[in-house]
Amino acid sequence: MTFDKFFDKQFELRYFEMNELGLATPTIMLGLLEETAADHCYSIDHSLFDLVKKNVGWVLVSGVLQIDRYPSYKEKITIRTWLSSYSSIKGYRENIIYDEHQNIIGRAKGLWVFFDIEKRRPVPIFEEIKEKWSFFSEESISRNIKKKIEAISFTDYVKQFRVNRYDTDMNKHVNNIRYLQWVIESIPEDITNNYYLHSIDGRFIAEAQYGDTVLSLTKELIEKNAFEHTIKIESSDKVCAIARTIWKRY
Repeated sequence: MTFDKFFDKQFELRYFEMNELGLATPTIMLGLLEETAADHCYSIDHSLFDLVKKNVGWVLVSGVLQIDRYPSYKEKITIRTWLSSYSSIKGYRENIIYDEHQNIIGRAKGLWVFFDIEKRRPVPIFEEIKEKWSFFSEESISRNIKKKIEAISFTDYVKQFRVNRYDTDMNKHVNNIRYLQWVIESIPEDITNNYYLHSIDGRFIAEAQYGDTVLSLTKELIEKNAFEHTIKIESSDKVCAIARTIWKRY
């Protein structure tokens, strides 16, 4: 549903989106946020598929996701999204996640860049997109997602992954959700079994390509149940993504 200031989309959580506790997973929540953004594009007659035909798309360069409660099986949630500010080539997308009783259970903010898929560089946002998109200057979460996060120089935990075809999206790069999965896989099991991902603050630095072997490095912080993460290409040590996560007990 589109309003002057924001766009709403409702979801009913499905069985395959649940973890062993019957709660939605972090990657599912990120996927629903991306689906809402995609539908927002579709609502103004600039679907992601139409953009690809013109050799352009949107690329997430930084973002934060904070979940206070994960929805359960068959629960209905509403994701509200809007643009809080934008320039000629990029924009801030805000998100609030509501439960059936209009309680806020999560928030997210992302900095997206309009991107030439073949040339792999930013391009100006189409004027007709800026004219049609809803705009509201209020923020969903107060966080500076442009602030630099340093890559870790040593690690407590490491996992290795190969970039397969299904890891990439229509923009020919590794999908944001895959990076989150790689981060979670490197977290020790006593954390993932007893705690939920409360927040992740991430930066996307460089692209991983099909066939690359990537390393997901994780370091424990002094703050309890908090971690720093770096994902890099094994053969070149090129850093692809950096993040910080905080976990809370169920």
